[in-house]
Amino acid sequence: MFLEPQETMPQTSIVFSSILGPSCSGQGQPGMGERGSGAGSSGDLVFQEGRLISGSLEALMEHLVPTVDYYPDRTYIFTFLLSSRVFIPPHDLLARVGQICLERRQQLETGSEKAKLKSFSAKIVQLLKEWTEAFPYDFQDEKAMAELKVITHRVTQCDEENGTVKKAIAQMTQSLLLSLAARNQLQELREKLRSPAMDKGSVLKAKPPATQKDILGMCCDPLVLAQQLTHIELERVSSIHPEDLMQIVSHMDSRDKHRCRGDLTKTYSLEAYDNWFNCLSMLVATEVCRVVKKKHRTRMLEFFIDVARECFNIGNFNSMMAIISGMNLSPVARLKKTWSKVKTAKFDVLEHHMDPSSNFCNYRTALQGATQRSQMANSSREKIVIPVFNLFVKDIYFLHKIHTNHLPSGHVNFKKFWEISRQIHEFMTWTQVECPFEKDKKIQNYLLTAPIYSEEALFIASFESEGPENHMEKDSWKTLRTTLLNRA
Repeated sequence: MFLEPQETMPQTSIVFSSILGPSCSGQGQPGMGERGSGAGSSGDLVFQEGRLISGSLEALMEHLVPTVDYYPDRTYIFTFLLSSRVFIPPHDLLARVGQICLERRQQLETGSEKAKLKSFSAKIVQLLKEWTEAFPYDFQDEKAMAELKVITHRVTQCDEENGTVKKAIAQMTQSLLLSLAARNQLQELREKLRSPAMDKGSVLKAKPPATQKDILGMCCDPLVLAQQLTHIELERVSSIHPEDLMQIVSHMDSRDKHRCRGDLTKTYSLEAYDNWFNCLSMLVATEVCRVVKKKHRTRMLEFFIDVARECFNIGNFNSMMAIISGMNLSPVARLKKTWSKVKTAKFDVLEHHMDPSSNFCNYRTALQGATQRSQMANSSREKIVIPVFNLFVKDIYFLHKIHTNHLPSGHVNFKKFWEISRQIHEFMTWTQVECPFEKDKKIQNYLLTAPIYSEEALFIASFESEGPENHMEKDSWKTLRTTLLNRA
């Protein structure tokens, strides 16, 4: 059974992904944001079965700020801080939080209740601590840092006796500055790194010298290569932060005119990880098409099938999908004589897992199984879950598009943002897993720096291996050869 070639070379896209159909996993339930039965209100906040589902932006901001007798739930803090940037830049939110704090502080001061004032101050510092730890990049903005200083100055005014609040603020500030410095260093490193260079010379000499190393010359064990791919995936995905993922929503909402400082950087983090998927797909196609002998090409295809299977077993679905995508690219898929020698039973199983029908229902079932394994894991190897990133992004985008930000009442549809936050939080949990496999720098260096053929070069190498078989392929081959002669 031969693979049907694709008409074009597919490249994934982060922010402008098309909307998927209904999810088989039940994501994005109909009726999200409707009051339904059992709904009740508290001021401008609406609860359903004890869970906050909507409210005015002002009421949600006030719900974030502690009082003497109240401290917000941590899940609410994370969800609101994450989702609020859709409506208001972080520095403006911080300014409003500061105003609310001042108002509540003044109420306590008029009552001359010093003990309550100190308790309130401690809770404000705790809220700021959670904010700076969860979203330190919000404070990269000079306006946000200025607002932070104003708030901390206010809460320390009642801390003249033993300085406990001041100490907590000092520790928080130091941790924040260290975190920002680390992220800035990482960003500088990212800017120095470049995607593997396209092998432009391969257009003129489609076949490399026989002595040139290929992936099998570096690593002939599919499990080891899958482990090294997992290392790269976890290292790269760890540079993505919750606020980066929220850009999927912010960029797509044309009604939101504001843009937070650093948005381009955040988008770059997503695109850089997505670009890794495309590079890996093209590397797989290059490794197959560059091989001269059919017997060796067959071995190369079977090797990558085994690598993809090992990635699946590990829970590295992103690398698995990239490998399958690379083998499905037209220059590879059209090599029918080569594929006729490949034992495709294992490849058919992999394609079944990544079948796009019913919104990738088979993949989602496998992902759910890996998630359950991770939650019950006794070892770090069992904790690994690396989803297909492009599908994860599309899920967030789809969830955003089918549910409005605001309800007819004008309230923020907070039920929608609970679900977006839940999915992002789960993704972030997966990214924090430490890779348990031993790192092989030589293999990783090859994966990250090996020359990759351009689309044109892949077709040339493919046609030289197996000549065109129909009129369309013959016309394509003729056009490519004419292009080569003109360049020469």
